[in-house]
Amino acid sequence: MVMVPIKDGLFTEPLVPLEQVKLIGSKCQSCGEVSLGKRADCPNCAGDKLKTINLSRRGKLWSYTVIRNRPPGDYKGPEPFVPFGLGLVELPEGIRVVAPIDFDVDKLQVGMGLELDVYKLYQNEQGNDVLAFKFKPV
Repeated sequence: MVMVPIKDGLFTEPLVPLEQVKLIGSKCQSCGEVSLGKRADCPNCAGDKLKTINLSRRGKLWSYTVIRNRPPGDYKGPEPFVPFGLGLVELPEGIRVVAPIDFDVDKLQVGMGLELDVYKLYQNEQGNDVLAFKFKPV
């Protein structure tokens, strides 16, 4: 079984064990901006001196909304559709990451501690397990 990230440059390698995989960030050496994934240029100042960093697996829920209707298009989530939280998770490195929150939507609270969960989202046409990420309560 081969595992591949949903987007290249998003996760640390190796991709096993999943409990140790982290998100990758890029930190601009000019302005200090941290962005998600490996990048060639800074989205803040357009600088090209970026350093790849590992982002923390734990953060806090900064804000959220509840997705109560099945998203349109090529939705890869559970069937039948189950409402889920979509949160802005603040990590210690100074970045806020948008991600699904795997928790009872009626119990979500701003400020709650969350931990990264890398998981198999689906199997692609080549038979590879495609990995995505969400956050769950600590």
